[in-house]
Amino acid sequence: MFRPGIVLLDADTLGKISFYPLTRLGNLTVYPTTSPEHLIERITGKEIIITNKVVIDKAVMDADPALKLICVAATGMNNVDLDYAAKKGIRVMNVAGYSTESVVQHTFSMLFFLMGNPGFYNNFVKSGEYSRSAIFTHMGRPFNELAGKNYGIIGLGTIGKRVAEVAKAFKADVSYYSTSGKNIDTGYRHLPLHDLLMESDIISVHCPLNDTTRDLLGYEEFRIMKRNAVLINTGRGGIVNESDLSCALDEELIAYAALDVLSKEPPEASNPLFRIKNPEKLLITPHIAWASIESRERLMEGITNNISDFLKEFSRS
Repeated sequence: MFRPGIVLLDADTLGKISFYPLTRLGNLTVYPTTSPEHLIERITGKEIIITNKVVIDKAVMDADPALKLICVAATGMNNVDLDYAAKKGIRVMNVAGYSTESVVQHTFSMLFFLMGNPGFYNNFVKSGEYSRSAIFTHMGRPFNELAGKNYGIIGLGTIGKRVAEVAKAFKADVSYYSTSGKNIDTGYRHLPLHDLLMESDIISVHCPLNDTTRDLLGYEEFRIMKRNAVLINTGRGGIVNESDLSCALDEELIAYAALDVLSKEPPEASNPLFRIKNPEKLLITPHIAWASIESRERLMEGITNNISDFLKEFSRS
C-alpha cells in the first residue's frame, strides 16, 4: 500500500492537538515552524505538504518533483500559488467552515467585554472597594444593551450570516454592506457603506482582505460613524487602517474598537495602536478568534479527510 511522505511545516500555529490520524495515512514529519531558508530541504521528496501560513510558491513546487497535494490548514489559500499548482497538476485543498462558530463566539465575546465593562467591575470587587461600599451595587462604568441597537456587518458570507443570526437573537437591528456586491438578497437590509457607517452602533467586519477592502475603514470613514460606535474586526488585518484608528480613538470619533487581526502579525512594537491615550477603549487579541479547541479539532479532521479522499482517488488512477 502506498504510504506518502507527509510534512507539516508549521505545527505550532495549530496549537496542542493530536496529529495521530495523519500517521495512519503516511510517513509524517512535523516541524513546529519553518523559515524560508529551511523550507526546500524539508519538503524535498514529500508527496504531501501541510501548511497553515508557510508560503508555497513556484520555486517551492519546482523543488519537489514528488509533490502531489498541498493541504492548507485554513480556509484562505492566499499563501499558495494556485495557478502554478494547477499547471503542475498539484492538488490544493483547504478546509472550509471549520472556524465559523469560534469566530462568531469571539466576536461577541469582544463586543460584550467592551460594552459591559466586566473587567472594570471584576477589579472593583477584588480590590476591596465593593466590600467597603455602603450600597449593594456599583455603576462606575455605564453599559448598554445590545437589544434595539443597529448592528452593521461588513461582509455577509458564512461567518457574517452567523453573526447576523446571533445579533438578531439579542434583538438588534441588523444591516450589512456587501464588499463583493454579490450578497444582496439575504433577508437582511443591505446598505451602501456610507449609510451603514452612519447608522450603526456596532460595526462588525467579516470580509476578506483584497484590493477592494484594503484600508476600507480609514479616518474619513471614522468621521462619519457615531461617536458611541463600537468597531469589531475579526476579518483580516489591513481592512482597518491602524494609524487612522488610533487617531479616531484619541479624538473620540468612535467609542471603542476590538481587533483580533492586525496588518502585521505579530505586530511591531511601534504600532500606533499601542500608544493611544485611553487604552481601555481598545481591545486586541492575538488572532485567536478561529482557534477554539473544537475548531482546531474540526480543522484536523478536515485535513485528514482531505488527504484520505485524495489517496483513494490516487489509488484508483
